[in-house]
Amino acid sequence: MELIGFLICFPLIVALLLFVINNNVARKIITIVGGIVIGVASCVLCVTYLGTSGVYFNISSEILDGIAITIDLAITAVVIGFGLKYKNVLALVLAAIQLVLTLVFAFGGVTEGVEVQQGLYVDSLSVLMTFIIGVIGSGICIYALGYMDDHHEHHTDIKDRRSFFFGIMFLFLSAMFLIVFANNMDWLFTAWEVTTLCSFLLIGYDQTEIAIANSFRQIIMNMVGGIAFAVALIYCAAFLGTLSLNQFIAIGQFYSGLVLVPLVCLSLAGMTKAAQMPFHSWLLGAMVAPTPTSALLHSSTMVKAGVFLLVKLAPLYAASFVASTMVILVGGVTFCLCSFLAISQTNAKRVLAYSTIANLGLIVACAGIGTAEAVWAACFLIMFHAAAKSLLFLCVGTAEHHIGSRDIEDMDLLFERMPKLARFMMLGIMVMFIAPFGMLIAKWGVLVSILYASLPNIIFLALLAFGSAATFMFWAKWLGKLSGIAGTQKDIEWACHPSEWFAQGIMVVLCVLGCVLMPLVSDAVVCPYLYSTFGTYGAAISSDNLWIAAICSVFIIVVLFGALNKGTKAKKVDIYLSGVSVDNAERMFRNSLTGSTEATARNWYMDNWFGESRLTMPGNVVSTAIIVLGFAMAILGMFGFVL
Repeated sequence: MELIGFLICFPLIVALLLFVINNNVARKIITIVGGIVIGVASCVLCVTYLGTSGVYFNISSEILDGIAITIDLAITAVVIGFGLKYKNVLALVLAAIQLVLTLVFAFGGVTEGVEVQQGLYVDSLSVLMTFIIGVIGSGICIYALGYMDDHHEHHTDIKDRRSFFFGIMFLFLSAMFLIVFANNMDWLFTAWEVTTLCSFLLIGYDQTEIAIANSFRQIIMNMVGGIAFAVALIYCAAFLGTLSLNQFIAIGQFYSGLVLVPLVCLSLAGMTKAAQMPFHSWLLGAMVAPTPTSALLHSSTMVKAGVFLLVKLAPLYAASFVASTMVILVGGVTFCLCSFLAISQTNAKRVLAYSTIANLGLIVACAGIGTAEAVWAACFLIMFHAAAKSLLFLCVGTAEHHIGSRDIEDMDLLFERMPKLARFMMLGIMVMFIAPFGMLIAKWGVLVSILYASLPNIIFLALLAFGSAATFMFWAKWLGKLSGIAGTQKDIEWACHPSEWFAQGIMVVLCVLGCVLMPLVSDAVVCPYLYSTFGTYGAAISSDNLWIAAICSVFIIVVLFGALNKGTKAKKVDIYLSGVSVDNAERMFRNSLTGSTEATARNWYMDNWFGESRLTMPGNVVSTAIIVLGFAMAILGMFGFVL
């Protein structure tokens, strides 16, 4: 209990210190010490509760409830203030609606007699999420030290607000810990809204016109989910007589019709936070923020809060055809279309963004299937996505500062210019899509879960097949760019900050350990959660197959990091350019017409087929129609018209 309280409160204390301390040296010390302490404490909690089936703590306080309501009202007031400042009418309208709902919940009498005795809990899913938040999240905060120094130097026209930036980062971690430990749905909602506000402030950090516009896009879309969450709270308190997440799930497993309305509301909240179509554009807009913000939102915090809630609700989807179908189809459409959209992107951060949205769609669909096998696959998708995507975002940020571009086409010969960084990026990409690494094994688990489902979803199976094919194409293009070697480039990665190498090294270790120890993670973390939730261990892939994949992963990793050392005395020869070389350094050769031609290799992006103008609108329309139909059927079901 004390350890859980520490993980919630300590990042908050660090955040408060960073808000008031503006000295750069002191800020670095606080960030490094705070990040290390949070990471160590997270590991201690994971070891302490390894394999737990669920431990609930009797903590209930009217004071804490009052604090939660006060924070909810304060967040709404902040949004209204920014809405008035920047004259954003839609943000003001949504904030007003949420304010009314919060007042009704707090003072309308709906919570009278409703008390949650067991306010906090920890189970094996919480253990997995704690490791992701504590280790990856704090690693990103440490990485940001060097990155933000460069960012400030390169953007001297922007006010130095680094103390505010790092304070919000640690506040984010505090809220995320509360999300994964809160059994009191009121406290969960408060932490949920804190992450929404933190994202708004981080995306708008540079205070440029485009940053402000994208920060409002984020908060508008997530306030739609926040309103849906508030409606679910009011319904649960007024009609179910409980605000306990554990009791809500238990009621829904036996009386699915009673929880259908709040279930679709919570599903909408989770899908907006997880950036599913038609709400995915807020995550793309977040790319304007400094790279540590993108890494934090994409890997360990904001979007993971959305899929965490949906995975927790997975047992209810197994009992509800309406909610299950809505979530599966929205996740499937998002996975397929965003995978195709990633093909048309040349900006590395946008490729990562679309890939993130697509993988979140796959996790959302797994939650919607609602079986033990599907949740097994979802847990590993969450784990590998968090480690690999954080590594890739950090690498792209470092590369951008040293080669002056985040465009994939400008990453020619990065293996020579920044050999260590290129190998880190190659590892992250391989973990995302190549066998025998973890993400592809998890996708194998998704296929198995569809076969084990009581009602196999043929539509989702087709979406999975086409989306996976697109995934292979956009990752393979990038991997090919990174692996080119010509022997003519100078090593420029000596200028990278130690904090960047430290954080990237942590992510590399996590990627490697995740692949190598996947069988142990399955047995010690994921399967205990499945047993406590579904009554079966339900591993989608056998332990023997996982060990085979782990051994193969070790071999590939050794080759990647051990084959081309700097000490190798390789003979350098002129580059063969399909003709007489004119200038090796510039890759110029004499062509068949005796003219000079530059040897180039460029990818095919097929924007005419898979561009945003082609696929975004159909995806938004289809996803919106699915969500509207799901809500309509839920409301009709509440009045007895639909079973």
